[in-house]
Amino acid sequence: TVSLALGAEATFVARTLDMDRPLTTEMLRAAQAHRGASFIEIWQNCNVFNDKAFELVTGKGSRDENQIRLQHGEKITFGPDGGRGVRFTPEGRAEIVEVADVGIDQIAVHDAHREDPSLAFSLSRLSNGPYGPTPIGVFRDVDRPTYGDLVAHQIVAAQERHGPGDL
Repeated sequence: TVSLALGAEATFVARTLDMDRPLTTEMLRAAQAHRGASFIEIWQNCNVFNDKAFELVTGKGSRDENQIRLQHGEKITFGPDGGRGVRFTPEGRAEIVEVADVGIDQIAVHDAHREDPSLAFSLSRLSNGPYGPTPIGVFRDVDRPTYGDLVAHQIVAAQERHGPGDL
């Protein structure tokens, strides 16, 4: 779903886990502060229908290896000692690498404010569900005029050309 929102060029897109209250609170606050529509994918465990569906990403023994926490302006590293990371290929595809093998300079810095959504989209395609290293956090947060802003601008422009109207 994150990939779909990014492909549609949504201006605020995030993913969080229901079992991580601080992260979920942070994502909800960021979405509320964003001017315009916001999209948050919340992975929520259900004891009846999908019990432990997100265990690799939320479990105490595996979450450090599988949570790729996106922080704007920071290198995208993860793992118990930050020994794994994400880099972008020349084609723009995100790939998981061992930091020791490629060097810290090759690790991507996350830019949630990047106007072009293609790198955020590439991050969203790193995993096809909670089955391994999975990005969570804010993928994209860019400013763009809202529908209401554009309508208000059209009204002002029309009034400047034709004078005040009477509906």
